[in-house]
Amino acid sequence: MISERDLLRPVWQAPSHIKALCTTRKGGASLPRWCSLNLGSHVGDNPEQVAENRHRLADFTGLSAGNLGWLNQVHGTDVVELTPANVSVVTTADASYTHHPGIACAILTADCLPVILTDAEGSVVGAAHAGWRSLCGGVLENLITAMAVPPADLRAWLGPAIGPDNFEVGPEVRAAFVEQNPEAADAFTQAGARPGRFMADIYQLATQRLNKVGVLSVSGGGLCTVNDKDRFYSYRRDGQTGRMATLVWLKSE
Repeated sequence: MISERDLLRPVWQAPSHIKALCTTRKGGASLPRWCSLNLGSHVGDNPEQVAENRHRLADFTGLSAGNLGWLNQVHGTDVVELTPANVSVVTTADASYTHHPGIACAILTADCLPVILTDAEGSVVGAAHAGWRSLCGGVLENLITAMAVPPADLRAWLGPAIGPDNFEVGPEVRAAFVEQNPEAADAFTQAGARPGRFMADIYQLATQRLNKVGVLSVSGGGLCTVNDKDRFYSYRRDGQTGRMATLVWLKSE
C-alpha cells in the first residue's frame, strides 16, 4: 500500500487547504518492468494492476477514484476545466484546472516536467504536463490564461523531471525556445564532444516562461528522474516503463 514515505510533498507557498503530491514508483501492485506504483494505463502494464494502483492512490488521498482527473496527454497545449460533470471523462489535453473542491488535477510523467499552480487565495488549482514540446508550444501560458487569475497571484511548483545532465537535445529544440525568448539560450549548454547537440535544463526553461508572464513564486525543480532509478520512472533511461502522477486539489470542507 502507499505510505507517506513513498510520496513527494511540494514545498511551496500554497494555502493550507490546497493539497498536492507526487507519487514515486513505490507502493503499488504492478510487476516488473512497471514495478510497482505505475499509474499509466497506456504503457503496456496489466490493466487490473493499474486500476488497483489508482484505487490505492484515491484511498490514500481520501478522494473518490472518479474524481482523479486523468488526461489523455499528447504533448500538446490544450487545457480542460475539470468539473463534477466531466472529471470522469478522459479528455485529450495536457493541462487541467478546477475551482471545485475534491477534484484533483492529475498529470502523468516519466521524464517530462509536471507543473502545478494555485492562486494565493486557494480558489483555483491547475496542473500541466510540460515536456519540451508542450512547454515550447505554450501549455503553461494557456493554463495561466484559463485559470483567469493575475499571474502575480499564482504560485508554482515544479516536480521531478529529466535533469540537465541527462537531457540531450538537438539544435532544433534550442532554436525553437530561443526564437521565442533569447534568454532561453542560458538553459542550454554544449553537449561535450557532440557537435550541434545541447544539454537542456527544463526546470530553467519552465521558470523563465513562468517569470515572463508574471508568475514569480516558483518552487521545486532539481530532482532528476533519470538519475534516481530507485524512486522514479524514466522513459529515456528504461524505454518501456511506468508513470508517476502529480496531483493538486482543493480540500473539501
